[in-house]
Amino acid sequence: MKMSNVVPSALSVARHTYVAATIWVAPAALIKSAHLFERIGLATVGGSCGLYVAAALMRLENELFGSGWFILLMMLYGAFSFYIGIDLPGRPVQGATSRLPEERNRGTDAAQIFSAAGTFVAAIAAFLSVSMIVVDQVVSEGSIIVIACCWAIGSSLQIAAGSIARNGVLDDGGA
Repeated sequence: MKMSNVVPSALSVARHTYVAATIWVAPAALIKSAHLFERIGLATVGGSCGLYVAAALMRLENELFGSGWFILLMMLYGAFSFYIGIDLPGRPVQGATSRLPEERNRGTDAAQIFSAAGTFVAAIAAFLSVSMIVVDQVVSEGSIIVIACCWAIGSSLQIAAGSIARNGVLDDGGA
C-alpha cells in the first residue's frame, strides 16, 4: 500500500466507525459516556500525581509521610482536584475582542485562571517528583517540602476553580 493512500483510508475507517457508533448508541448517551470516561481519566492522572509527590515525601523518612493512609489521602486529594478542577462546566467561549470591565464575567475568569494555574503548578510538582524518583536525585528536605507544598497549592486551586464554576458564580456575573 502506498503511503499516500494510508491517510485517506484511515479517515475512511474513522468516518465509518463514527457512523456505526452513532447508529447503535444514542448520541446523548455516547456523549455522556465519553464525558464520564474523560473525568475518570482526569481523576486517575490526579491520583497518580498525588502518588508521585507522596513517593517523593517518603524520602524524608518521616513516620507520617511513610504511612499508607497518608499516601492514600494524597492520591484521593489529587484525584478529586483533577476531577473537579480541570473540566469546568459551562465555560462560555470568549473571543479576542476586548470587552468593557462590566461586560466580563469575573466568575468565569477566576475559575479559568485558578484551573489553569492549579493544573500547571500541580503538574510541575508531579514532574519534579517523578524526576527525583527516576533519576534518583539527592535533593534537600526543604526542596521536597517546597515541591509537596506546590502540589498541594495547585490541587487546592483546582478545587477552588471547580467550586467557583459549579456554585453558580458563573451565572450571576460574580456579584
